Amino acid sequence: MAKNPTAKLQEPTKEEKKGDEGTTQVEKPVVEEPVLTVEEEILNNITLIGRAVSTIEPRFTIRVLRTLTTLRKKLSKAVLKNVLDQAFPKGSKTGQSLIANPIFSSLPSTSSEESMEVDPTTDDTSTTTQKKKFSPPLDNGGNDLVPEGIIYLRLLLILLNLDAGKVVEAGEFAQETTEIISSLNRRTMDQIAAKVWFYLARSYELQGRLAELQPSFLAIRQTASLRKDETLEVTVINLLLRSYLASQQYDQADKLIAKSTFLGAANQAQTVRWLFYAGRLRAIQLNYAQARNYLQTAIRRAPKDEVAPGFVQLIHKYFIIVVLLTGVIPDRAMFRKPVLKQALLPYFQIVQAVRIGDITGFEKAFQAHEQVFLNDSTHFLILRLRHFVIKTALRSITLSYSRISLADICVKLRLDSEEDTEYIVAKAIKDGVIDAVIDHEKGFIVSKQIKNVYETDEPTVQFNKRVNFCTQVYNESVRAMRYPPNAHRKELDTAADARERDREIAQLIQENENDADDMDDMGDI
Repeated sequence: MAKNPTAKLQEPTKEEKKGDEGTTQVEKPVVEEPVLTVEEEILNNITLIGRAVSTIEPRFTIRVLRTLTTLRKKLSKAVLKNVLDQAFPKGSKTGQSLIANPIFSSLPSTSSEESMEVDPTTDDTSTTTQKKKFSPPLDNGGNDLVPEGIIYLRLLLILLNLDAGKVVEAGEFAQETTEIISSLNRRTMDQIAAKVWFYLARSYELQGRLAELQPSFLAIRQTASLRKDETLEVTVINLLLRSYLASQQYDQADKLIAKSTFLGAANQAQTVRWLFYAGRLRAIQLNYAQARNYLQTAIRRAPKDEVAPGFVQLIHKYFIIVVLLTGVIPDRAMFRKPVLKQALLPYFQIVQAVRIGDITGFEKAFQAHEQVFLNDSTHFLILRLRHFVIKTALRSITLSYSRISLADICVKLRLDSEEDTEYIVAKAIKDGVIDAVIDHEKGFIVSKQIKNVYETDEPTVQFNKRVNFCTQVYNESVRAMRYPPNAHRKELDTAADARERDREIAQLIQENENDADDMDDMGDI
């Protein structure tokens, strides 16, 4: 019987697929995860907070707080109202008081939110389905939401008011929230309390009243230190440093850094902030080397450019100025990064003027971008760079001219008078910036000729110093080993004694064997 050539092209039946599982693979449908709405995301966060309270695991609360940045962009009045209706159990006075609070009712609502509130069908269906899925974590009495969940919802309300421009109302509400946190005194609320204090400081800073919170910061820092609340402690330390730097209380900031132990492992973001504030303080105190180390470490540990572009730009601005103050030109590749290219353009012009010693270009760039420098609080640091520009220009002038008058230098550097020029040149000679001599009577400077170093005895002296140092290190290492005198002779004597001892033992054994042969007939002794 002839075989059908098209039989191989027929699809296998269900039985053939089940029996031939080793050779055929049935594709499984891809299960797509449902996209959560903003309300569902907030309710899931409240569930995680309840789990953190029940299991005493702060990692769940930390996971919730990480979503604040993205959740803040999607937050609205209608969304928060739906969440407040579903998060609290029926008859909860706390939920009703939050909805009736003037800080919530006075929030502006957009046209899209109003249309959502008017449409009853969608709201009813969505809320009923969500109520079935969500069961709020209750406190011990079972009549209200857990306090940590209430503080989290109050935190969202603070953020919503800050984004709406109601800074005063947000500050008052945040102050009230901190009082509630202090009265509850629950250790499972530490991470959320740190966020509330941070946004309280932010609201007061936007009002220009950050210095008013310094006594409160000092009191809460002491309380957090006694309770071993590391997250709140490092947050308040950074807020104090920010307040001191903003109000130019540099001595207080220095004392705070000297007398406080910063726990860097508590929070990575707060660690970067502390490094940035410490670097700013050291730059103001003329300690540029330490400031550079702090700022460089902050750049390495800072978040990604896409996460916090403004903060990354500010760190680089201070870092560029501090590097220039140490006498080093920053790397040009830093100004080519996409996030930093536009923000660092005024500073790039300053760097170019400092590199070539162009005082005219420096003054033009400073005047053109003076408002930018004032907003960044780098105005006074850039003013210090003028001396570096003058020194660089003086160095190039002395290399170009073997003899030049002070009047010509005054014109080239655009200084005020010849007397100021003479003082500046004398200071540069004293600091070793230039190698020249001033003729005060005739009013000119004479540059010294650059001598060949190998024509002097300097290389020989340096070479002898290094040889003597290496010889000294070798001698000290030999003395440290402490070889005993004539140690090899003792080893030889010991070997000779051992051989003599072996010979005596062998002789004694031989004598004993001979004696044993003579005593065989005597029986067992």
